[in-house]
Amino acid sequence: MRRREVGHRMGRRRASVPQQQPGTGDISLWGWCGHKSVAACLLCAAWSIAFSASAAVPTPIKLAIFDFELEDFSAGAASTGQTSSDTARLASVTDEVRQLFAQSGRYHLVDVGNVDAAAAKAHTLRECDGCDALIALKSGAEQSFVGVVKRISRTEYTVRFQIRDARTGAIVSDADSGLRMGADNSWSRGAARLIKDRILETRDQQ
Repeated sequence: MRRREVGHRMGRRRASVPQQQPGTGDISLWGWCGHKSVAACLLCAAWSIAFSASAAVPTPIKLAIFDFELEDFSAGAASTGQTSSDTARLASVTDEVRQLFAQSGRYHLVDVGNVDAAAAKAHTLRECDGCDALIALKSGAEQSFVGVVKRISRTEYTVRFQIRDARTGAIVSDADSGLRMGADNSWSRGAARLIKDRILETRDQQ
């Protein structure tokens, strides 16, 4: 008799437990949140993810890239000076390097086309003992870039660059390609390779 009463009571307890219908999800979650609360939760989650992603991406550095300069030690350089073809090739090198920095997404290029500084106009920033930093600072940049092509002969050259902190004048980065073989029209290729090896691709791997 007692066994029948216990079984009857257990049956009534089982019947009182609500059964979750297939496909309805978590009943307690929907009952607690409601549709509006769930939408708000989703918006907050999306905002949090976007904020975290933006915080992880550093602000692009404002960089002033001055025109590449030429040091010519080739035969006859003293008498002929810098020719119009040399000027055109240096402009091509400068354009190539500026595109590389801009396309990296880590730098914002500052326009230095209207700079009035004598050393910038004469393309002798390499000899002004870091005056490029102050010129860059006055232009609104955080760093300055001075690049130099050194022609050894008509088939030999080197490329070097120096980046300074615009506020302190301290050297942030510098590099020299070492002796490279190639005619004058290969300067752009040599400069691009140096920038990729020493700055852009190196930091991508870190």
